[in-house]
Order: sequence, then structure tokens, then C-alpha cells
Amino acid sequence: MKITIDTSSCSGHARCAAAAPGLFRLDDDGYALPIDGEVPQDREQAARDGESACPERAITVE
Repeated sequence: MKITIDTSSCSGHARCAAAAPGLFRLDDDGYALPIDGEVPQDREQAARDGESACPERAITVE
């Protein structure tokens, strides 16, 4: 499972980072950055929670 963020759609609400700390971090301007690589199997639901929390629907978990 991998996280992708459409950076042109991200508005910097940081709801993903609040919903799934450790899977999403924020850059210096407050925009979301995903973890590098695959989502650990025990964090897959947290990744989906972060995806669902995004009001801009800028996050895709595949």
C-alpha cells in the first residue's frame, strides 16, 4: 500500500497528519508529505483514515 498526495490540491489543513501521525508529515509551509515507501501493514487503516480526513481529496491510498 502506498500514499500519493496531489500537491496542487493540498490546501494545508493538516487533517491527514492529525488523523494518522507518523504516516503524514508537514513541510515548512504546512502542506502534507507522505511517508516514503510502502505503508506498514499494521498502519493501513490509519493511512485510509488520513485519506478520508482530507477535505480536498488530495490523498490517494493504493
